[in-house]
Amino acid sequence: MDRRKLVALAGAIVLGTALTACGSDDSGGAAGDNSGVTLTMLMGVNNIYPEQQRQWFDEVSAKFKQETGATVRFETFASANDELTKIQTSVVSGQGPDVYALGTTFTPTAYATGAFVELKKEDWDKVGGRDRFLPATLGISGPDKDHEVGVPFASRPFVMAYNKEMLAAAGIDKPADSWDGLRDQAKQLTKDGAYGLAIGYADGFDPWKFIWAMTIQAGAPVVKDGKAALDGPDTKRAYESYLGWLATDKVVDPAAVGWKNAQAIAAFGAGKAAFLPMVSASSKVTLDKSTVAGKYAYAVMPTIPPGATSLPGGGVAATSILSGDNVVVAKYSKHKDLSLALVKLLTGEEMQTSYYKTFGELPTNQAAATALGADPALAAIVESAGKSVNTPFTGGWGQVQLALTNVVVQSIPDLSAGRVDDAKLSGLLGQAQTTAQEALDKAK
Repeated sequence: MDRRKLVALAGAIVLGTALTACGSDDSGGAAGDNSGVTLTMLMGVNNIYPEQQRQWFDEVSAKFKQETGATVRFETFASANDELTKIQTSVVSGQGPDVYALGTTFTPTAYATGAFVELKKEDWDKVGGRDRFLPATLGISGPDKDHEVGVPFASRPFVMAYNKEMLAAAGIDKPADSWDGLRDQAKQLTKDGAYGLAIGYADGFDPWKFIWAMTIQAGAPVVKDGKAALDGPDTKRAYESYLGWLATDKVVDPAAVGWKNAQAIAAFGAGKAAFLPMVSASSKVTLDKSTVAGKYAYAVMPTIPPGATSLPGGGVAATSILSGDNVVVAKYSKHKDLSLALVKLLTGEEMQTSYYKTFGELPTNQAAATALGADPALAAIVESAGKSVNTPFTGGWGQVQLALTNVVVQSIPDLSAGRVDDAKLSGLLGQAQTTAQEALDKAK
């Protein structure tokens, strides 16, 4: 990537001297007198476990103060759009959070700004060493090993939960390996007040992931070699399939037009749906306390795209995006060493194990991951992690995924009325294509 082009998100943001003026090293360092110093960390709000997250914030701040004398104050964002806006605002102003926990798909966007610390060996040493992390989780820390900004914090491969009792009662031995097959199974299982699928159409993060998976499986990824293909036939077919589950197939509760991921998990946990696609290990904490505890299992999601019975030529059998959270440190931070000390704390074995037990997010720390052992319940999740595929490492990707999600947002009125308008969908995809290509062009 050409480092002369410091691109930020929706448009080109020239950082110039602003970052140099605002950035400075710690006066006392991580081991100095840090009483009265407050670090700010930004991360996504946890809508599934909000109270536990607040308690975790307090725990981290207390432990960090005990170790360094400094305090940590947490800020949260509620959607990918909020995440993008916060990064953009901070980059332009040269001030904001010291440390960011970003979704892996936003790491390329953060890297492209040039506003975050590019990790040298001494920086990796300060967070405990690069070799403390599972190698696979380093796959989207930067464009290559020598140019990385993201420290792996949480691993979140996506899978599908299914109700074993409901499938057995219908004579179905396992979930289908194609999206059309899953739709047909969902039709068979939609009865007696239950639906085949639980989907969060109003979720701020999940909708685009379905489209990404289906198109890359079809051999027609939405981005390839800097070119967008959001208005191609395979992309349209993916949307027709995804939206059609509710509108035409009637295998999703109509109320799902307003559901986020937490509501979809709750419906599945209440025994109101047979399949719950696009969930991570974090759902296990909730489901193990629900009415389906002991009655559900995880499986990898279908890898054969809509309209096909086998993987097409050029198709990639992706089970999930390479997903999780990376932690990055802002260059403008006046407390770089303290920020790296916080990253070290968050990615240590003890904190990673505690985070997994509380939220179900898989550790990126090798020791913590190994200590989990061979839990059969996590077998499909581990398999999906190994078959996950990177999203493109481009500064324009943040805008691309927002454009993909916006198609669903703009389709909600028709979806609420139980239809998918062909002409409107084509128009929305045309608009999304323009937005995506402009973002990719600016990121070159």
